[in-house]
Order: sequence, then C-alpha cells, then structure tokens
Amino acid sequence: MPHHPTIIIGAGAAGLMCAAHAGPGTLVIDHAKAAGEKIRISGGGRCNFTNMYAGPENFISGNPHFAKSALARYTQWDFIDLVARHGIPYHEKTLGQLFCDTSAKDIIAMLLDEMAKAGATLRLQTSVTEVYHDGNQYHLTLSEGAPLTCDQLVIASGGKSIPKMGATGFGYQIASQFGLPVTETRPGLVPLTFGDTFKAYSGVSLPARVTANGPGFDEALLFTHRGLSGPAILQASSYWHEGEDISINLLPNQDVFQTLRDLRARAGAKNASTMLAEVLPSRLAPYFAEQWGLTGNLADYSDVRLRELAEQFQNWTVRPTGSEGYRTAEVTLGGVDTDALNARTMEAKAQPGLYFIGEVVDVTGWLGGFNFQWAWSSGWAAGTAIAELTKPK
Repeated sequence: MPHHPTIIIGAGAAGLMCAAHAGPGTLVIDHAKAAGEKIRISGGGRCNFTNMYAGPENFISGNPHFAKSALARYTQWDFIDLVARHGIPYHEKTLGQLFCDTSAKDIIAMLLDEMAKAGATLRLQTSVTEVYHDGNQYHLTLSEGAPLTCDQLVIASGGKSIPKMGATGFGYQIASQFGLPVTETRPGLVPLTFGDTFKAYSGVSLPARVTANGPGFDEALLFTHRGLSGPAILQASSYWHEGEDISINLLPNQDVFQTLRDLRARAGAKNASTMLAEVLPSRLAPYFAEQWGLTGNLADYSDVRLRELAEQFQNWTVRPTGSEGYRTAEVTLGGVDTDALNARTMEAKAQPGLYFIGEVVDVTGWLGGFNFQWAWSSGWAAGTAIAELTKPK
C-alpha cells in the first residue's frame, strides 16, 4: 500500500501553502481538475492575496485569540516578500487590499513552484471516500487507485461556500468522525435578500456605513434585484443573524443636520421629496420620500424635524429576509472548533497527526484579503510543525 509521510486533502490556498513547508514526500489530493480554483476566480481574476493591515481584530471566531499565534508568526509581510521574490507585480487597490497586476494564476503558479521545490506532489481529480486511523497511521480510500496511508493527515478542504466549485462539508465530517466539535456554520461575506423590495433600484450604489450586531463598515452599498450587496453589506453580513435588523447610514462622515439646514437656506422653496435627490442617488429619492413621509416644502421643516430626518438618513433600519446563501457566499462562518486544536500547530489535541487549516476552521476573516492571509498563516503553521516533527533526527 503506497505510503506518504504527510497527505493534505485540499489543493486550495491553505493546502498548497502547507505542502510548500511540510517536507518532502508530501502528497496533496483534490477532487477538482485544477489546483487553487478559488484563488483563480478571486478578486475578479486578480486575487486579493492579502491585506497590509491584517491583524487578529479582522477575524471572527468563537475564540478571538486562537488566530493570533499563526498570524503573528507568518504575517502579511512574509507573504508579500514571497510574492516579491517570485517577481509577481502587485498593487494596493484600497484599504490595504493587495492585488496582482496581471492574474491570480501568478499566485497559483508561485505556490505550485514552492510546493515542487519542497518535494511535494499533487494528485487531482481524485476524491477521498473514506478515512480511518488504525492506531498507527491514517488510511485513505480513494475514488480511483489504490488506498494510501500516511502518518500526518491535513484537512484543508475548505467550507461550504460556492458549491458550484465543488465545496462540500467533507472537512466537518472528518472532524466529527474523530470526535472534534464543529461550531454552527453559515454563509459569510454574502449579499442580503429583501424579496422584491429594491428590485426597481437594482444597480444603484452609494457610499454607506452598514452596521450589524455592533461592528460597522464604511464602504460601497449596492442595490440589487434581490436585495442589498456591495462591500459594506458583505462585511456586515458576517455579523448578521437571521431575523435581525441591520442599520445603514446613508450619509456617513458628514454632519447631516447641517447639510439639511444648508439645503433649507439655499433651496427652501423646493419640495422636501425633491430635496432628497440633492443628497442621494436620484433613483432612490422617491422611495425614501415615501418611506419617510416627506411632503411640503423644505422651508416648512423646523430644526426639530430636520434633526429627525437626519436621524433617518443616519440610521435607516431594515430587516433582511435572508441571504443569498452558500451559492454566492465568499466564505463559511464557523467550522472546526478551535478549542479542539493547538493554536501553534493546528493539530487536533485529542487526535495526534490530524491537522485542520484554512476555511474549515472556525476562523473567518473580513473582506479584503484577510481570509487568504489566514490560509497562508495556518497552512504555514501546520506545514512547519509537520516538517519539524518529521525531519531526520
């Protein structure tokens, strides 16, 4: 029976990174036709491969301290240095987000090159159908070919997001099989739905601050035929739970009351509903005029009424009917409970030789390159730990 010192299930960002450090003889297995498919499509094909401001505060987890070790020992600057060494040109788009100048395929090629130099190999279009441990080593039954054995088994199979690319709950099944708890999973970084409420305004966007369960995000808000999207909504969606409201500031970073007073002084004869088009996209003005009951001329509005209106601009509260789900979610929230893992090595505490890295773990980053950084950091942590464990004495 063919044996490998280490087998990694999943040829995504975390799996490839781990393979580049885990030592010679490592095998990466994936059911896909090509490695790094999520890398390839990310960032519009340019791959937002990390964020210059990545830190533990940019991640959601049942244990907010868990990610600190890996993120501190393999930082965004380490990955940026790797990208630079491979001569890959990149640029900052906004808010510290780094993208390839040419193609996301450059990142995949870099990882495959690093993996090959480390003596690791890749096997694609192969599914793992069964895993068990005989007390000595792990046994893997495959969809094709002879079964395999290994001493170290790394689960880098990702979460449930974007199932059309082959995402499954495989990693959670393996965790449960070996007695590791799995926290509740749900779609993250996902558009929110509102039925047909905003269908007529599809395509309208504006800068906004969107708040859900505390954290607020200042970025673009986009109206769609199904609801609301854009970076601000995607960010807030990771904190939102079904049945809750979100709060939207339609005019962030300005004194809205003073803006309205200035409009009253300058154009008091205008209808109050017409005034909305002065501060919001014109297509949205009729909707909010109706929602907020705006009638009469702006000159007739007292300071008290203007303050009330300013509050409505800055705290527009709406309740989504749901989200677009895993179909369009960029990440999966929740996953393998971090209490069951060693934060330094990513190894299961109660199952020696079994590691979980990347999205399958209950660590989820914000939009903007943070989830890739978690993949790099957690993959590096597991890979270097395995290399240390398996190097010749």
